[in-house]
Amino acid sequence: MGKDVIVACDFSSAEQVFTFLDKFKERKPFVKIGMELYYAEGPEIVRQIKARGHKIFLDLKLHDIPNTVKKAMAVLSGLDVDMCNVHAAGTSAMMKAALEGLTRPDGSRPLLIAVTQLTSTDQESMEKELLIEKPLDQVVMSYARTAMEAGLDGVVCSPLEAGKVHETCGKSFVTVTPGVRFADGDAGDQKRVTTPEKAKELGSDYIVVGRPITAASDPVEAYNRCVKEFIG
Repeated sequence: MGKDVIVACDFSSAEQVFTFLDKFKERKPFVKIGMELYYAEGPEIVRQIKARGHKIFLDLKLHDIPNTVKKAMAVLSGLDVDMCNVHAAGTSAMMKAALEGLTRPDGSRPLLIAVTQLTSTDQESMEKELLIEKPLDQVVMSYARTAMEAGLDGVVCSPLEAGKVHETCGKSFVTVTPGVRFADGDAGDQKRVTTPEKAKELGSDYIVVGRPITAASDPVEAYNRCVKEFIG
């Protein structure tokens, strides 16, 4: 499995996302379609971006009772995405149900990963608001282990936790890491952040990069810089 840069296409309309993607004439980036774009445009936007030749991470973070998640995943499996996700906090039963729903009759399926703790969450908010008093690092590893035991392919985690996830769950367990910014950039609303180069050193398999690319004056140049720093 090769490393890759996933561009977070956090736009509110098809027009905006296609204006952005039209800038890429050579390499077609792996893209993340999140809630904003999916809820604005529906499944058709996934089909259209896929038809352009992009790999897609459909980032909807499902979290509900097992049967509901299973049925939703069965629908999403028809969209031919390359990766999708659930919240690990939904428990092992929910993750197993998600996997079952996502698997097509021929046995094929997208990669399924679980969100451990969001990169906007820190120790203080986890303790005060979620009433989880264990150290954040310990919580992430426990969630990752549960996801692995449920049969999932990997987790979404901070780059700062990627190496430890691999130590806990094995090298083939995928780490998808948001919270990546250029050294000269703004951290925005994420608290556990690092650079593409550092994420590579720490063991991230995929980095998810949004505003440092999408809001750049030259998005293609920013994307190429990211690829160079992360992949080489």
